[in-house]
Amino acid sequence: MFKNLRLFKLDDLAAVDLDRCEAQLAARRFRPCGPLETATMGWVPPLGEETSVLAHLAGDCVLVCARRQERILPAAVVAETLDEKIAEIEDREARTVGRKERRQLRDEVLLDLLPRAFTRSRRSSAYLDRQTGWLLVDAASATAAEDLVDLLRETLGSLPVHPPRPSQPPELLLTQWVSRGELPSGLTLGDECELRDARDDKVVARCRGHDLTGEEVATHLRSGKQVTKLALDWRESLAFVLQEDLSLKRLRFADELIEEGIDQGLEEEATRLDAEFILMTGELRPLLACLEAVFLPTDAPAAMAMATATAAAAAASAAESDPPF
Repeated sequence: MFKNLRLFKLDDLAAVDLDRCEAQLAARRFRPCGPLETATMGWVPPLGEETSVLAHLAGDCVLVCARRQERILPAAVVAETLDEKIAEIEDREARTVGRKERRQLRDEVLLDLLPRAFTRSRRSSAYLDRQTGWLLVDAASATAAEDLVDLLRETLGSLPVHPPRPSQPPELLLTQWVSRGELPSGLTLGDECELRDARDDKVVARCRGHDLTGEEVATHLRSGKQVTKLALDWRESLAFVLQEDLSLKRLRFADELIEEGIDQGLEEEATRLDAEFILMTGELRPLLACLEAVFLPTDAPAAMAMATATAAAAAASAAESDPPF
């Protein structure tokens, strides 16, 4: 299950050739850092190292996973080693080390320390929904998401995607939701928000564990603050925090949803991860349709009708069918 969502919209679904995708990813498979490399990044199997597939297909969704490894070489360690080396030279030769020589010595220190530095790795997953054109990255920061998108673009040769382009500032709609208590169908207010002064973005108020329709939050709104982060619940099955850049943080799927949708007796990790992925994408698709209709409307009435129909169809399907696992 993803913990965060960074959204990118694919301009042309035909630009991604799924028949070649696996081979293209294999050409950029992850490899560990070499002795003198500061970082490497490549693709690993998204369902675990015991599997080999790099582009996992489930329905209309393609799941990939990138691994980045970097060497940990703190600047303080480099500076201390460099100072010791310079002091030794100045003491032995009774002279001052100049700026140019200092830069050369620093390069020598880096070459000496890098092979002995520890490494650390982090993994980032993403999936492309071929039905909707969304590329969704599980990354807490925009930088980490862009790193994965850049690697995917280099791997595929072309990837015409862009972040969401709202028709109006999202904070205006978030503020209306809190002030009026009127939200799109399926969404309800959580108990957390962040408000920022429209005239001075350094003035920020954070509310957690609050009734967002109460007087305290209303006072902030009357003073001119706008909601820039808002905790929301989707159909009592998914809680998250929606940010002003339309990224979703701290996704939490309801335990009941997971227990009903996934066979808890699954022993193989890859099978369990595949089941979670199918469940997650099925839940996120109508949510994203709702958010797209609200924040990115091309034809707002038609888009909202489509979002409502998608959500209703998903709910009806879930009610009429047995859990798939």
